[in-house]
Amino acid sequence: MDTTVADTLIGTTIDGRYRITGRVARGGMSTVYRATDERLGRDVALKIIHPSQATNVHFVDRFTDEAKTIARLTHPNVVAVYDQGRHQGLPYLVMEFVQGRTLRDLLSQRTRLSPVEALAILEQMLAAIAAAHRAGLVHRDVKPENVLVAEAPSGGSADLVDAVVKVADFGLARAIEASTVDDSGQLMATVAYVAPELVQTGHADARTDVYSAGIVLFEMLTGKVPFDGADPVEVAWQHVDNDVPAPSGVTPGLPPVLDKLVARATRRDPGARPTDAGALLGEVQAVRDGLGTANVETALLRQVPSRPLGGDATTIVPAVPASADATAFVPPVPAGTYQGGQRPSWARLPEQGGARTAPHRRAAAPSGGFLADRRRVMLSSLITVMALVVVGCIWWVTAGRFSETPTLLNMPQAQALAHAEEKGFKIVIGDGAYSDVVPKDSVVAQQPAAQEKIVKGDTITVNLSLGPEVHPVPDLVGVELAAAKGQLEALGLEVKEGKAQYNETAAAGVVLATDPKAGEQLRPGATVTVVLSRGKAPITIPDFTGKNINEARNELNKLGLSGAERYKDSDQPKDTVLGQSPKPGTGVEKGTDVILDVSNGPPLVTVPDLTNQPCPAAQATLQGMNLQVQINFNPNGLVRGQNPGGNTQVPPQSVVQLQCF
Repeated sequence: MDTTVADTLIGTTIDGRYRITGRVARGGMSTVYRATDERLGRDVALKIIHPSQATNVHFVDRFTDEAKTIARLTHPNVVAVYDQGRHQGLPYLVMEFVQGRTLRDLLSQRTRLSPVEALAILEQMLAAIAAAHRAGLVHRDVKPENVLVAEAPSGGSADLVDAVVKVADFGLARAIEASTVDDSGQLMATVAYVAPELVQTGHADARTDVYSAGIVLFEMLTGKVPFDGADPVEVAWQHVDNDVPAPSGVTPGLPPVLDKLVARATRRDPGARPTDAGALLGEVQAVRDGLGTANVETALLRQVPSRPLGGDATTIVPAVPASADATAFVPPVPAGTYQGGQRPSWARLPEQGGARTAPHRRAAAPSGGFLADRRRVMLSSLITVMALVVVGCIWWVTAGRFSETPTLLNMPQAQALAHAEEKGFKIVIGDGAYSDVVPKDSVVAQQPAAQEKIVKGDTITVNLSLGPEVHPVPDLVGVELAAAKGQLEALGLEVKEGKAQYNETAAAGVVLATDPKAGEQLRPGATVTVVLSRGKAPITIPDFTGKNINEARNELNKLGLSGAERYKDSDQPKDTVLGQSPKPGTGVEKGTDVILDVSNGPPLVTVPDLTNQPCPAAQATLQGMNLQVQINFNPNGLVRGQNPGGNTQVPPQSVVQLQCF
């Protein structure tokens, strides 16, 4: 019964252009498919991120940015990136499709490789990684699964020395840099190849890749990794606690020079390793060419005929013993010389020159005393010339092509560029770095460091000072606490929570204010106090307007609130509530004071003295003062008495009695 789970992406077309034809591999973070670019009519590899990684916004942003960087990295040993995009919210990369197999597949098939094959593959690996290091990239996950061995254009793949090697997965290098340890505490690296510093501190630089490349060389020579175990954490810490053993201890007969090369690349102290992949590449080429020279000299001496001085019989000069110790000190030939046939142009490393002609062998001369003597002289001359050439090559490979890196620290950018060009080096501007000491736009760091050995004409990466590190406080009003903390901590600022406050509009847990306020410049380590909302208060104030003060007091007591009263003159009846603060509907805490404006009633009216005035006129005067009038006896007579009397204060609409005669 077929239990294969159907892959829904196979057969679909991504972005109207890339038709997926099959799945190549599935890893922890992504799946790689084979696809056809229907616009250009070529096969490509399409790497799409797993849905579980797409929720990590930081990872996705880093993945996208790094794809742009690696797309600009052009090198024959780097898997090229052609395009990027999103499919159903998942980021993907479109890369060069390499027709071949991984180094892991080769090792699974053959267990281990010969020293010549292992060094040939390692050279091309390091050439690719060195190009990335010059561009400021660290791979972080160098392992056989990320090394592709391409088939030759002719279709043959039996000779690994002539195969093209390409390194993949640079696109994930910096994307996982901020996630060296995941939420479960697992190291985000392949523990069999992880460098000690990545286990201890999570820090990675070019020397981390050098260590991993050394482990890959060990595995190619022995068919196994140096450290193994059931627990990944235990394996990782073996790299910290133990030196990598010599390959010859696992595979007897390997030259000691290979043991030294592996030991040099896998020092537990990063400072004791080659500074980057380019430096290790130079050492690998010297070792590989040295091994190749020993084989050439041995074969040559076995084929040269010789004759003793006292006879005519022809004898063969005994071969020089090719002992392991002798091999370790055989002088190397110039880098790029390939023994057993020149590497074809499509497989040639950048360090190799043009095609070289194999040494021409003269036909053997007839035997004879004079000719024999002449042959011995020619052989001696040939050996002398070869020795001089080899010595010269040793000098060139080990010292002649190297120069000391100039000191560029503290130089302004323009001066550093001019000084490096004067010394014959190229400059690449790397990421800036904050500094309280080095002025802004001056060199704060360089790689390689000053006075280190570097190939003449090579590239120096310099980091310019960004000046003292200060950051403006971001505007966090309305932002939830977790997001506010993330923004502040990303700037190196400490977070302190102030006393939370009730708020009518802001939800609980969001920022109401910060101290210092948004925009103020702070140094890393400074503290920002955030005031959070507690949401709407639990007690809602009712509307007391128009109610009697006694009724309002009773309601306030039931709600657990206090009342404060302010009396005002008003046309409303006395003790009527005219207004309140806080307003109706406001949320408050228990015990909050509610201020009530209460009516004193209308103002009193002073009754005038109307004695002896005509009754009609007196009536009109009182009515104009909002008083009521009651006339007794003669309405047309004169006022002879009134009640209340003159100058008495009464409420509006009070009745004034007039006695008229």
